[in-house]
Amino acid sequence: MTISVRTSVEPSPLAYTAPFMALNKVHKSCADALHGLLRDDLLIAVGGFGLCGIPENLIIALRDSGVKGLTVASNNAGVDDWGLGILLKTRQIRKMISSYVGENAEFERQFMAGELQVEFTPQGTLAERLRAGGAGIPAFYTRTGLSTQVAEGKPHEIFDGETFVLERGIRADVSLVKAWKGDAFGNLIYRKTARNFNPMIATCGKVCVAEVEELLPIGQIDPDQIHTPGIFVDRIVQTVSVKRIEQRTVRTSA
Repeated sequence: MTISVRTSVEPSPLAYTAPFMALNKVHKSCADALHGLLRDDLLIAVGGFGLCGIPENLIIALRDSGVKGLTVASNNAGVDDWGLGILLKTRQIRKMISSYVGENAEFERQFMAGELQVEFTPQGTLAERLRAGGAGIPAFYTRTGLSTQVAEGKPHEIFDGETFVLERGIRADVSLVKAWKGDAFGNLIYRKTARNFNPMIATCGKVCVAEVEELLPIGQIDPDQIHTPGIFVDRIVQTVSVKRIEQRTVRTSA
């Protein structure tokens, strides 16, 4: 009788990623990362909450590209001189799908003058619309916004004796996200509250472009620490972040 014994050997982390080593997702600049993706009238989803976790350098490159007629899905619209606010200033945004836009005077002016279309969406509904789009779910029912202007013109349905309103998932042409760390395959880690809308937005785009503060070799990120798997990320670029504070509040000295 012959007895064979197999020993268990833990493979290198690179063993899991070797098939993807040939993929070239890393780009040298934001303009290079967006090259060939942009045209007028796109639907673009942009991560961030206020000025926290926004892909500021990709937004600047988007402005510099000169594309116009954009529909932008993002929780906020930046401030007047930073974030999406710089695209409003150059009139490149035609429509905003947003939850909160109260920090941008130019946004208010364009909206009140009828120069900007706005689709206001409750914050939780917006997050779920983005998540649904990334999960291949075309629509879902919710009670949020029922009997308000948010529900006007949308289908209603009764489930278990309660009325719900139908909301469409958001499937963007391009998604722009910001992460703290990433590797060459596009695996991303967000830093604390800067995670916010970025994970949902990373999945809802037909193409996802990520900017990161730290770019690591493949295999250097613990798989258990990954927030967005690289399978969702098509292009990645390392940038230097500018830490802006939306509203600075300080205590006066005694």
